[in-house]
Amino acid sequence: MSDAISMEQGDWEELGSEASEIRRIVFIVEQQVPQEEEWDGRDSFCLHFLIRRGGRALGTARLLPDGHLGRVAVLEEGRGLGLGQRLVEAAIEAARAQGHAHLELSAQLQAIPFYERLGFIAYGDEFLDAGIPHRNMSLPLGD
Repeated sequence: MSDAISMEQGDWEELGSEASEIRRIVFIVEQQVPQEEEWDGRDSFCLHFLIRRGGRALGTARLLPDGHLGRVAVLEEGRGLGLGQRLVEAAIEAARAQGHAHLELSAQLQAIPFYERLGFIAYGDEFLDAGIPHRNMSLPLGD
């Protein structure tokens, strides 16, 4: 089997079944996020990303119309392979192409160093989202 990595982007109709399974495992099962908080009704308005290795979907993210990145998730077997970074880089390029001045996200505290390596800057106070401590982060997309 090939270990080739491929990236797809599309709407919820195209990518939702695989993306939702990744998010269910990572957020609802592993992190105990309540289902009603995970399924917020916004997926149909978002641009979704799906990354595969050897044809198997291992990670996902979504870009909201207002320039917020969210629901970045990589299955355990795909962690440490740079898949999360590739997902975020694809979302940065998409946000830039959509004309956003900056890309915003709410990062779980343990993920802040990951996003900082990609140029995001944390700001504001710590807050709880789904019972998990987060901070807001921003990445300027200017030239």
